[in-house]
Amino acid sequence: MRSSWYNKLVLIVGPRPRVHWLLVCLVSALVLIALLGSSSSNAFDSVTASARPDIYTNYRRLKEQAVSDYLELKNLGANRLKDFDLCGRERENYVPCYNVSANLLAGFKDGEEFDRHCEVSRDQQYCLVRPPKDYKIPLTWPSGRDVIWSGNVKLSKDQFLSSGSMTKRLMLLEENQISFHSDDEMIDGVKDYSHQIAEMIGLGSDSEFREAGVRNVLDIGCGFGSFGAHLLSLKLMAICMAAYESTGSQVQLALERGLPAIIGNFISRQLPLPSLSYDMVHCTQCGIFWDDKDGMFLIEVDRVLKPGGYLVLTSPRSRQRASKGKIPVPFEEFTRKLCWNLVAQQEDTFIWQKTTDPQCYVSSRQGTFPLCNGEDSLPYYKPLAQCISGTTSKRWIPIQNRSSGSLSSAELAIHGINPDDFSEDLDLWRSALRNYWSLLSPLIFSDHPKRPGEEDPMPPYNMVRNVMDMSAHYGGLNTALLEAKKSVWVMNVVPLGERNTLPIILDQGFSGVLHNWCEPFPTYPRTYDMLHAKGLLSHIASGRCSIMDLIFEMDRILRPEGWIIISDKLGPVEIARTLATQLRWEARVIDLQNGSDERLLVCQKPFVRK
Repeated sequence: MRSSWYNKLVLIVGPRPRVHWLLVCLVSALVLIALLGSSSSNAFDSVTASARPDIYTNYRRLKEQAVSDYLELKNLGANRLKDFDLCGRERENYVPCYNVSANLLAGFKDGEEFDRHCEVSRDQQYCLVRPPKDYKIPLTWPSGRDVIWSGNVKLSKDQFLSSGSMTKRLMLLEENQISFHSDDEMIDGVKDYSHQIAEMIGLGSDSEFREAGVRNVLDIGCGFGSFGAHLLSLKLMAICMAAYESTGSQVQLALERGLPAIIGNFISRQLPLPSLSYDMVHCTQCGIFWDDKDGMFLIEVDRVLKPGGYLVLTSPRSRQRASKGKIPVPFEEFTRKLCWNLVAQQEDTFIWQKTTDPQCYVSSRQGTFPLCNGEDSLPYYKPLAQCISGTTSKRWIPIQNRSSGSLSSAELAIHGINPDDFSEDLDLWRSALRNYWSLLSPLIFSDHPKRPGEEDPMPPYNMVRNVMDMSAHYGGLNTALLEAKKSVWVMNVVPLGERNTLPIILDQGFSGVLHNWCEPFPTYPRTYDMLHAKGLLSHIASGRCSIMDLIFEMDRILRPEGWIIISDKLGPVEIARTLATQLRWEARVIDLQNGSDERLLVCQKPFVRK
């Protein structure tokens, strides 16, 4: 029996025709509905609906009929909106806001020319960032975590050969692939290194990290993500953060492997993270001179570390030379002023633990850095501060004292969230995810051959490796994906101007950042498999930002054949749908039929070549 879902699914395969052709389309759609049958049930109730296994039994036939009807009407003379052109080859790996030449001309120096400056170097062109000539769709997990197509990233053989010995041990450049060695092929590999860190903080093995309160890790200068990949296998969220690089980018290679990564600098500005964000900060030969700028880089690490959290440095750099295995004097003085305790040292690996006592900063006889004012201010790329923050926060809870599972009622109360509201929000996302996945499964597999008599494949667990939730709220979509055992990770983004819910997202052990969607996101092109945005278009439209700029940015960061799900009001969805057709996306508008003007816009980005 056909579901009423089909009676409310509108396929939009091309640009909007003129008004009289819209009437013809409407009549054709009504005839099609009459043929398919009707039902009174709601199509997509986000709170109470459950996924039905036969919801797309005749999806292909419906899709083919709708496409055929539309193309026939279109050929009768409807005007076509002009498609946007492809950008030049020079923009294949374009990352806005990181134009060193423009920054130098604007007067930035002393390393600040490498920092993010959207106000100076953003060059908005309404064109589609094309994939490289030899680009191929990434391999699915788990194989895609260890093997990537060399044509998908900007890394030449000469750059590889000139890299350090550690890089050569971790990766192998073949004819058209880059293979990352497994731990078993390395003498003192990532597994051994992770086990060493666990032992240094008093654990039996790295499988006990979560029991010790370590759930999320900020990996600064991550190389190509091998340490983070191992931590992910331990159910830890490890996000790579490294500076923008025009070639041989650590962030680009990590994301191409399907690993969490984002562009970020320790130069002149704070990271787009609230205080008390991460349980561990890790840096192995990350190239940062930690004792520069009177210790402000270390103060920034202290700001994002949770009480009782760890800083792990292997071969730390300093302006002042020190004997092998020794800490430079200025570095040691700064850690004392930060009330950090040197937990352990083995050869060139040092581990400090942040104090759990906020009074240490005012009672220490060592002389500490001053305390900051304005604890509630948003740290969105603000200048680095030479003061200690977070000490008066209600979230000052040692990581060892936090609940290991979901947040307790007491922890939710700290964030000012009613447990019933939090539970209701999560139920909504559980239901929405089931419907999303049911919707996407036949679309993803609709053009794939199958043997006679076979049913449609189960929902894809490896077709989508990562999801950016562009307006993440409490992180409910992330939780629902984990509960459903989908092998994906989520970049949770909290838009500037919305309620700052990023602290509760991070306290759940997830990854996330603050971001102003009037600006480009700090990542490379083609780095996400799926983008999800609920209410973001309305948020953008209510400010002074452009929906067109946002849609072009979504196209830049989405890989070819990637997916977009937008949930919003009818007006903004219609604007986005029109733009989507001009960007050559395949776009479908779904009327939720729940008594509101909310609509779903489901799009797939094509693999466009010149």
